Parts: sequence; C-alpha cells; structure tokens
Amino acid sequence: MLRAGGAAGIEHPGGTLLAHLERVSALLSSWNARPALVAAGLCHAFYGTDGFAVALLDLGRRAELAEAIGAEAEALVYFYASCDRGASYPGLTDDAGPFTDRFTGERLRPGLTTRRDFAELTVANELDIVAISPAYRARHGAAFLDLFTRWHPLLSEPARVHCHIVLGQAG
Repeated sequence: MLRAGGAAGIEHPGGTLLAHLERVSALLSSWNARPALVAAGLCHAFYGTDGFAVALLDLGRRAELAEAIGAEAEALVYFYASCDRGASYPGLTDDAGPFTDRFTGERLRPGLTTRRDFAELTVANELDIVAISPAYRARHGAAFLDLFTRWHPLLSEPARVHCHIVLGQAG
C-alpha cells in the first residue's frame, strides 16, 4: 500500500517518504513498542498530517488500511494524522487537556494510552528527521527538546533516552 500510494517517490528529509516511514517504524520497534504502534509508525503519514499535507490514502478509504495493518494500528494512524498540533500539543500531558481533530474540528479528551501512543509516535517521527537533517535540527531542535521534555511522563524510557541522545545539545 505504501508503494501503491506513491511513498517511494515522495521527497522527504533523508530521501523519500517511504524511507522515513520505515525508519520511524524501526525506531519504535527498537524502543520495544507494541506491534500496533510499530505498524502505525510505518503508516503514520497515510492521511497526511498537520505538518505534512501529502496524503497517500483518502480518509474515505480507512477500512482498506485497517484491513492491511489492523484496526488498532489504523486508529492510531488516524489519531496521529488528525492532530491539530497547535491546539493539542500544549495540553497533551494533562488528563483533561483537549485534543483537536483537524479533520472534524471535534475536541476530544483522549485516554492515557492514546496520549502515550501519540507522544511516542510523534517523538519517533520528529527525532528521525532531526537526526538526518541538520537544517531541521537547527530550526526545531530546541523547541522539540522543550516539548518532549514536558512530554516525558508519557514517553517510554527508551524514547526518553533517545530524546536526550538526539536533542541533548539542541538549541
């Protein structure tokens, strides 16, 4: 589905979108993430994101992705893609913090597991780009260090360690 959607031909820092997706999935796997989160890492850009508008699959075809990777992983892909980052990032660690779906405008209050999965996937995504793009690191590294430090309660130990390794000297 990734190749059929054109991921191998879409430019992305570090090569192609396909290469990025594969690296994010491998990073999550190295952090011992459960299989649904690893699969979501591989497919996290299928519907585009608030930071990457290119979509590989229309939202009306969610069932196809769910059949390919499982319903739980597809739900994580949708949740990740749906994030209005400006509205959702600041309150992510707060149980009552709002999460705004950029597709529907709905304000949600996701549970702890969902927020942890979202944070872990976001960190893997951004750390992959920071690690391979000096310009991206220079532009965003300090802000990511600040954000991901605030998100530490949601992150696994391997993700926290990787943040420190990649962003420890950002800024």
